[in-house]
Amino acid sequence: MRTGSEPATARSALRARFWLSLWGLVWATFGTAAFALAGRPGWAVACGVLWLLITVDMTMILRHLRQGPHYQPGRDVPPYQPPDPGPPYPGPSRHRRTRPHGRP
Repeated sequence: MRTGSEPATARSALRARFWLSLWGLVWATFGTAAFALAGRPGWAVACGVLWLLITVDMTMILRHLRQGPHYQPGRDVPPYQPPDPGPPYPGPSRHRRTRPHGRP
């Protein structure tokens, strides 16, 4: 259900991100080991750095999953309420510059 405030209150599909990160972790681990055994240290380091980034991302994903419905709501949790109605930007200023008398 859309509320119209999605850019500010969008939620990530954390379970999907978790499984994609797990898939990437498996391939980064495999790539690091395979390139290290094949004698390609540059590619092994690149895969190792990717492995590290994926591990950090998975840590954050798991942390948000454990924090509960604020980050990963179920079907029974409604979306955030839209922001208070009002203009999306400040209106015109109340104090307008006026020219001195006598000048057009």
